[in-house]
Amino acid sequence: MRQLLVTGGAGFIGSNFVNYWLREHPQDKLINLDALTYAGNLENLRAVEKQANYRFVHGDICDAELLDRLFTTENIDTVVHFAAESHVDRSILGPAAFIKTNINGTFTLLEAARKHWDRDGGCRFLHVSTDEVYGSLGPKDPAFRENTPYAPNSPYSASKAASDHLVRAYFHTYGLPVLTTNCSNNYGPYQFPEKLIPLMIINALDGKPLPVYGDGMNIRDWLHVNDHCRGIDTVLQRGRLGETYNIGGCNEWANINIVKLICSTLDQCRPGARSKHEQITYVKDRPGHDRRYAIDAGKMREKLQWQPAYTFETGIQQTIDWYLENEAWYRRITSGAYQDYYKNQYGA
Repeated sequence: MRQLLVTGGAGFIGSNFVNYWLREHPQDKLINLDALTYAGNLENLRAVEKQANYRFVHGDICDAELLDRLFTTENIDTVVHFAAESHVDRSILGPAAFIKTNINGTFTLLEAARKHWDRDGGCRFLHVSTDEVYGSLGPKDPAFRENTPYAPNSPYSASKAASDHLVRAYFHTYGLPVLTTNCSNNYGPYQFPEKLIPLMIINALDGKPLPVYGDGMNIRDWLHVNDHCRGIDTVLQRGRLGETYNIGGCNEWANINIVKLICSTLDQCRPGARSKHEQITYVKDRPGHDRRYAIDAGKMREKLQWQPAYTFETGIQQTIDWYLENEAWYRRITSGAYQDYYKNQYGA
């Protein structure tokens, strides 16, 4: 039985993980700490919010006093650290929040764990990071491996690289029982509509332009969020302390091809007067836009016997179906009404 502290558990990946963990490990207790910034949405957690082994705490990972209380009163023995500012475009416009949360927040959390944990107590600190810390790949370059040198190109990826280094340092300096995962681009239910796939689905349905950066040939490796949750579970259970594990979907797609696939799928299931393809609009490329990411998940496969269950074709169909079935959810997101849920639910 574990006492988990999940940071950022109201965000896209975090909320999927909370739902996954309580379903797969009902004997564990889970504390969800989230600051409920713009991307945090407690509606994602309606299925578990009344469970006796789940508790939501509204707070900031930079709050050392709050972390100290949680580690003390909840006997936290496992941390799964999702909390992060994560949107590259926002990091270009306002990098300060990324430095505060991703670097200072991770430091504060590491210090809390170091203060409360014994070296041989069976505790685990799993830090969730990104493939963007490795920089950009050329068309024929081999995929990122765990020993690929870091070369971040945006304030977001630089802040995540710094947090990765802090986590590594706390293992080698203090013996803190850490694990790090670097994942490829996630997609699936509950993703905030600023990201590529939900943005394209919603805009296509609403008849709005589908903005594609540059020539649309930026390539990403896509990982279904449920596969990511399974991967984190696997690393927690069987990963070797102090090591990094790359979790990838083995699905490299150019952005424009994803947009066209979404358009074709929606043309079939939600046909309109004109094809959704006509809504595709090319826009000026963003600064420092990495050309290609790809993850070699061989270590996960060979050392931990994990591999993705979803192909991109099955995963994107499931994701499109989810958004079609949950229009009320994304309408509340786009209107901002989702932010009232915390007030209504918790009277705060």
